[in-house]
Amino acid sequence: MSVQDRDIAVIGAGIGGLAAARALALRGAKVTVLEQAAEISEVGAGLQISPNGFVVLQALGLGDAVAQGSVRGEAVQLIDHAGRDVVRLNLINLPRSQGYYFVHRSDIIEILAKGARDAGVKIRLLQKVDSIAPGARPEITFTNGAKLSADLVIGADGLHSRLRPVLNGLHTPFFTGQVAWRATVANRFSRGPEVRLFMGPKRHLVSYPLRGGAEINLVAIQERSLWAEDGWAQTDDAENLRTAFDDFCPEAQELLAGVSEPGLWGLFRYPVAKQWVGQGVALLGDAAHPTLPFMAQGANMALEAAWVLAAELAKAQDLARALEAYQRRRLPRTKRVIEAANGNAWKYHLSFAPFRFAAHTALRIGGRIAPAKMLRQFDWIYGHDVTRNSGPA
Repeated sequence: MSVQDRDIAVIGAGIGGLAAARALALRGAKVTVLEQAAEISEVGAGLQISPNGFVVLQALGLGDAVAQGSVRGEAVQLIDHAGRDVVRLNLINLPRSQGYYFVHRSDIIEILAKGARDAGVKIRLLQKVDSIAPGARPEITFTNGAKLSADLVIGADGLHSRLRPVLNGLHTPFFTGQVAWRATVANRFSRGPEVRLFMGPKRHLVSYPLRGGAEINLVAIQERSLWAEDGWAQTDDAENLRTAFDDFCPEAQELLAGVSEPGLWGLFRYPVAKQWVGQGVALLGDAAHPTLPFMAQGANMALEAAWVLAAELAKAQDLARALEAYQRRRLPRTKRVIEAANGNAWKYHLSFAPFRFAAHTALRIGGRIAPAKMLRQFDWIYGHDVTRNSGPA
């Protein structure tokens, strides 16, 4: 059966689910997205679309729309908590074709949802899934007792996926000992198009502009024993955030002074799913591979996976063969990216002062002597193009 003949249900109207829906619909599939919320929206604030994710948006015909409403990044500046520059990675030295963008989550969700609908995708809201049964015609059961079957069910339903435990059993994530706050503030600081990352003992603060530079996105992470719930729905008193970073430099203090009601969540580590596919079903995005926010690759991995899944379904007449090829292509790369993210936090949070001084000094020297080499260490991520040689959408 060709992809044009398939009836596909996508659970979850997030970045990965909507991107997969458009990619499949443009290839001729009949696609329905099932979203449990009452409207297509996205909690949260900003995210970074690196070149490996942006090539997918371009291939889907949405690159211009995303670029128009975002900020093209020119640099990543690492700074110690006292305000001293450590090293600068110049994103403008990336090949011109490798766009790096700062975008608001709700903006990219809106663009993807419109793109899906324009491609013929049906989006059904208030669809709360209770269970999924794999099979020759996998069946979805909703909490109201209704049922729906399709040729393929894609579980793009996030951390608490209904499909993941069906394929992998139950896994209990563990608390990493870190919590994260996030917020947006007005850009009253004439901040340019760059990430500014302040590193301190057991904490770091990331900031970058959004929406044409009108806003600044903030993500602050602290190591602590008191854990917060997993998920993005909690809020916290802004004074708790400011107190946690009260010994950071004046620039960081000024940014935090504008925060009114930050989101707060605990960082939990989930294993990458061993099994992404089953009979008539596939996992995508955080449902398969949730990642800690230390490489800014969560959304980019979901975009890559959406394209690869659609491309493999378009190439193979046999559904099982296509799904196996999807997992085979995605699993090693995704694990490597997530392992890199897991190992990144300690580099920002060095608490032993002599060790921190030595590490920052090495970065400063490296940035002066071989700035291009500092950026090239990310070539394996940013230069990866899943759309190459896979045919047009």
